[in-house]
Amino acid sequence: MTVNSAPEPAMAAGDDPRAFAAVLHAVYDAEMSGSRPPARPREVISDSWKRVKRAGVDPESGGTEPTLGVEQLQTRRSESRLGEVLEPVMHHLDTLIADGDNVLVVADADGQVLWRNGRPRVLDRADRLGFTEGASWAESAVGTNAIGTALASGRAVQVFSAEHFVRSHHTWTCAGAPIRDPRSGSVLGVVDVSGPAATIHPTTLALVDTVAKLAEAQLRDQHRARLDALRTVAAPILARADGPALAVDGYGWVAAVDGVAPRDRMLLPASCAPGRVHLHGLGDCDLTPMPGGWLVRVRDAGTAERAVGIHLPSPDAVDQSVRVSGADGAWVHRPSPRHAQILRLLAARPAGLTAADIAVALFGDAERTVTVRAEISRLRKRFGGLLAAEPYRFADGVQVVVDGERSDRSS
Repeated sequence: MTVNSAPEPAMAAGDDPRAFAAVLHAVYDAEMSGSRPPARPREVISDSWKRVKRAGVDPESGGTEPTLGVEQLQTRRSESRLGEVLEPVMHHLDTLIADGDNVLVVADADGQVLWRNGRPRVLDRADRLGFTEGASWAESAVGTNAIGTALASGRAVQVFSAEHFVRSHHTWTCAGAPIRDPRSGSVLGVVDVSGPAATIHPTTLALVDTVAKLAEAQLRDQHRARLDALRTVAAPILARADGPALAVDGYGWVAAVDGVAPRDRMLLPASCAPGRVHLHGLGDCDLTPMPGGWLVRVRDAGTAERAVGIHLPSPDAVDQSVRVSGADGAWVHRPSPRHAQILRLLAARPAGLTAADIAVALFGDAERTVTVRAEISRLRKRFGGLLAAEPYRFADGVQVVVDGERSDRSS
């Protein structure tokens, strides 16, 4: 029960954490029992408690979300963009964990803990709370906490002592801030600093939020660099294009245009594949994969659709370059030996292969799927829309030639 006339408890610099925690415990006990609380929980906390109650989280034991296995954890790490900003995040927050009282955590958009860092003493305490790598700290798993509540609310949040929904977490304080992908605006995950409740400090939240913003700035810089690289590849192709065309990345951000009104971004289909699509503001367009994005060619009604082709050399060829061709030109990439193997495996099985299938073919071991997924993730950064997943295969509409034999994937 919430009493609107009661004040929200708030802690300022210099306040006694123990006295503040005592107020929060009284508020918590009243809220859980349905009696009149001495103060209102903060709005972000009250909203979270309502969500976790609806989710059926037990305040005594939490939820029942399973912890990721080693393979699942490695896969999530390899597929997450958070790894690109992990080092600067750790560097900027070193001072908060240097004294051994706090643990630094980076979790993904589902609340799964991907990385953590801290002194053994505080990591041992975190272990006893289930605050381990691979564990879920979404609200549905452990109730109100800085990671799950930052994800649910979309804002930086600090959760202290009895503001946590699960009683066993009342000896803990945590501050978390979401990190957003500048390409899509979606949340990639959360950076969090947690430790014993006595270590609470009002400035911790501001510092964590600042570091999250710095991580986003680094991701923006990386995105600009990728657009510059795409622009370099696209320039000669656009010069030969037989009509209006654009070069865009996988999120629709425009790197270059020719014969089209300048724009920053355009809306692409949720699932892009080579071939013809109707795009808002442009009409019928042909999509051709490029390194890091797509060539978008505007077409008049009735213009014939042209296939995208990929040529793979034989394993014993001196030149192992892969050639991708479309209506307006071609680009060439020399893959690593492992990537060349994977491409030939996919060409031989047009219906597709699972990660386990590829692991057996490459290593003779179906358990090495983490390595396979990491390799294919790197491969798809280069070949983008040429490759599809679940199962892994060449996308529909791609004509694959290996040693002079064509495998037609056009649909």
